[in-house]
Amino acid sequence: QVQLVESGGGLVQAGGSLRLSCAASGLTFSASSMGWFRQAPGKEREIVAFINWSGTTKYYADSVKGRFTISRDNAKNTIYLQMNTLKPEDTAVYYCAARRAGAGYSTNSNDYAYWGQGTQVTVSS
Repeated sequence: QVQLVESGGGLVQAGGSLRLSCAASGLTFSASSMGWFRQAPGKEREIVAFINWSGTTKYYADSVKGRFTISRDNAKNTIYLQMNTLKPEDTAVYYCAARRAGAGYSTNSNDYAYWGQGTQVTVSS
């Protein structure tokens, strides 16, 4: 079955950096578009970043543009989210998600078939 396993979350001071990883198995990773989402307490889940199967198309939420970078390594079945200049408002559970193989661009969480368990990111002020 499909498994997405996030790692790299933690507690960091404002202005610091973290790198999240998401290791995928059980899917045709090289044909799957992927996304990072986050959900803060009392808020809806929101898209953070998207990357298509080849890494040639990326999307960032306005709130993270210029600070976060999404990337992927198809040889390792892994995507990454480099988060720099972190702010307290970035505090949330971060989820990795995958679309079905061959599906294209989407920032809608309902379009993602597979989800990881989430990793907590806490940014202190």
